[in-house]
Amino acid sequence: MITYKQAGVDIKAGGEVVRRIKKIAKGIGFFGGFFPLGKYHLVAAADGVGTKLKLAFMMNRHETVGIDLVAMNVDDVVVSGAKPLFFLDYIACQKVHPPLIEKIVKGILVGCKKAGCELLGGETAELSDMYQSGEYDLAGFAVGLVEKKKVINGSKIREGDRIIGLASSGLHSNGYTLVRKIFFEHAKLNPKEYIEDFGKTLGEELLTPTRIYAPTILKLIKRYRIKGIAHITGGGIPENLARILPKKFQAVIDLHSWSIPAIFRTIQKLGKVSHDEMYKTFNMGIGMVVVVGARDVNKMMNFLNKQKEKAYLIGEIGRGKQEVIII
Repeated sequence: MITYKQAGVDIKAGGEVVRRIKKIAKGIGFFGGFFPLGKYHLVAAADGVGTKLKLAFMMNRHETVGIDLVAMNVDDVVVSGAKPLFFLDYIACQKVHPPLIEKIVKGILVGCKKAGCELLGGETAELSDMYQSGEYDLAGFAVGLVEKKKVINGSKIREGDRIIGLASSGLHSNGYTLVRKIFFEHAKLNPKEYIEDFGKTLGEELLTPTRIYAPTILKLIKRYRIKGIAHITGGGIPENLARILPKKFQAVIDLHSWSIPAIFRTIQKLGKVSHDEMYKTFNMGIGMVVVVGARDVNKMMNFLNKQKEKAYLIGEIGRGKQEVIII
C-alpha cells in the first residue's frame, strides 16, 4: 500500500505550518487572505501547480498548466464570495525559451478569461543553477473583491443545511507526487499509453486542466443564500470542508451520492491505496462544495442542471465537533 507521505508529501506537516503562521500573521487561515478596504475586503490567494508540471515536461505539453495555475488561485478567492479581479504570475525556469513561455502564458490567459479576471503582469526568472534543462516552476497570485457584509465564511451554517458537490474534471492539481509514483514507478506505465477506462492516453488524462468554478459560484451567490463554500484541493473533502464548519456542527457525506471517476478507481487499485488515504489526498470527483439551506436546495439543483453543471446532493449538516464524516 502506497501513501502520500511515503511518496514524499506530508499533509500534516503542511497543516502545522499554517497553524504556526496564523499565530504571527493576520488574515491567514481561510482559502484566501482578507485585507479590509472601506466597506470591502480584498481577498488574495497564492498557489502553484505542483508536480503536475512533471507531466508537462514528460509529455512536452505546456498549453494547459497555465489554466491550472489560474484555477487554483481564483477558486480559493471566490469561495469567500469575492469576484476575482486580477491575476499575476511568476515563471521560474532554467533558461528562458520564448516559445515555451508563450505557451504557458497563453494557458494563463485562457484561465483568466474563463475566470472573468485580468492578467496584469508577472515575472519570468531565469535561474540556471536551480532547474534542470527544460524545467520550470509556476506560481500565481489572484485578488478579488467582496463587500464585508456579503462575505461567505461558513459562520451561518446550521443543522439541516444541505451540501452540494460540483464535479471535478479529474485530479485537478493535487496528489501528483503520489500519482506519479504509482503510475510510473510502481506500475511502470508510459504516459503515452492509451487507457480504455479513460478513453484517452494516461498523459492526456493526467494533464486535464483544473476546473475554474468562479463563474458558476458567482451566479449562485447572486441567486441564493449561500452559507459556505469549500474548494476541494489538497486534504480532500474531509480537510477542506471542515475549514468552513462552525465549532458545534459536522458534515455527513454520503459516498453513494456521486460516481467516482475512473482515474481515482485506477489509482486506488494500482497503488493499493487505502480508502482514507484516497479521500484525504484527492478530490474524488468533487472539486467544489456548496452549503445551502434545505429550502433552497431543490431550486439550486434545478438551476445547476439547467446550466449543464454536474452537481450532486452529497450530504447534510448536523450537530457535531467541526468534522467531516464520510459514510
